[in-house]
Amino acid sequence: MKFINYLEKITGVDIFGLSSLTIFFTFFVVMTIWVMTADKRALDKINHLPLDN
Repeated sequence: MKFINYLEKITGVDIFGLSSLTIFFTFFVVMTIWVMTADKRALDKINHLPLDN
């Protein structure tokens, strides 16, 4: 028996795929907006943190 047959027997299994796609897309959009609007000096400071002692 294939794995897809097990998934077909679960009621409402399609909501899991849709919700994970929505969460990923929302996170991606939010992070893109944050990077575009962030202060460039603050991003440079964050960028150099691993190299500072």
